[in-house]
Amino acid sequence: MKIEVKVPSVGESVNTAEIESWEKKSGDLVTKGDILVILETDKASMEVPADQSGLLSILKKKGDTVSVDEVIAFIDTSATADLKKNSTLSNDSENKKTKKEEVKQALDTSQASKSYKDKEYLSPAVRRLVDEKKLNPSQIEGTGRGGRLTKEDILKALNERSTSTNETNLSPDLLDQKTEVSLKKGQSVEPMTRLRRITAEKLVQSQHNTATLSTFNEVDLSRIIEIRKNYQESFVKKYSYKLGFMSFFVKAVISALKEYPKINAFTEGDNIIYNDHQHIGIAVSTEKGLVVPVLFFAETLNLAQIEKQIINYKEKALSRKLTPDDLLGGTFTISNGGVFGSLISTPILNPPQSGILGMHKIEQRPVVREAKIEIRPMMYLTLSYDHRIVDGRESVGFLVKVKEGLEEPARLLINF
Repeated sequence: MKIEVKVPSVGESVNTAEIESWEKKSGDLVTKGDILVILETDKASMEVPADQSGLLSILKKKGDTVSVDEVIAFIDTSATADLKKNSTLSNDSENKKTKKEEVKQALDTSQASKSYKDKEYLSPAVRRLVDEKKLNPSQIEGTGRGGRLTKEDILKALNERSTSTNETNLSPDLLDQKTEVSLKKGQSVEPMTRLRRITAEKLVQSQHNTATLSTFNEVDLSRIIEIRKNYQESFVKKYSYKLGFMSFFVKAVISALKEYPKINAFTEGDNIIYNDHQHIGIAVSTEKGLVVPVLFFAETLNLAQIEKQIINYKEKALSRKLTPDDLLGGTFTISNGGVFGSLISTPILNPPQSGILGMHKIEQRPVVREAKIEIRPMMYLTLSYDHRIVDGRESVGFLVKVKEGLEEPARLLINF
């Protein structure tokens, strides 16, 4: 019996995904629970496990864009039954193969034989080339698993035929080049991941569709550093993880958003939509690009809970376990470029949000305190905001409120 492997729901408002990689190959015997494929959306990567055990036949290749509920592979569960049935075969002492390996080889050979005779068993890419160039697959040597025909086998055969008949080289579309590029000596090309492409598109749209301005301030982090120094040991002992800076920034932002609710709002047509809760996005950098998981109902969380959620999100991001639900619904974003050494920058809005706070590098700088010059740990802050609904008075007031909360943390406790 053939079981369809479909693209699962990948989150609200996300209808398509790109095949990032296949973890198994056509012809592999897979076990229920094995990870078959990794899909990438504009939000995150997700793994798709096997629902049943059996012989895998892949229909879509790496890089293909697929839709929710689209069939991307089949699992032939009868192969598992055949494996059990043949497990009683005697072991050939000369080739020293296990019974399972013999059956698996027999299955592969049988499947490969079918692939030569029946286009049903060819991969989509191979089938397309065979039909387009009117080839007879039985006349082409297969170098894939169990003698399977691969795309490279077809391209090699076409090139050989091209040489013998003075045909022109293969067109770029046969090599699945999405964009034709002309490289000079010393240059190389790397296609953008889906995540980076979509992120780039959204950032450009953000620049085009919002009236973005930025305002700046600086904050003295002496009190925060002192609190962390005094309570870090007991905090780690109780929670098994460190008290960072981000939880204080989240608390300060929440306090400021309550006083300046337009910065927690967004536009829809000619209307301003206000949010009753503070869902704070925390920008996290990964090898695939920037992702922004959300601390939902952040106003209800204490410092320890905020730190714990941030740690969990970072771990999920690095292991590509983030789901679209982790990334949707933010009302305001905090981006910490300081971890990379940025002294000051102007972050781009994360649509449809109307504000984003940029944190930067902590530097020991001379400042004046009570008519004296002192060296303090200072950080520049940036608020980028949508000037269509946020005025200069509100943006400056918001940033001053964040600064006050960080320089006098007691304000955050008494909501003052």
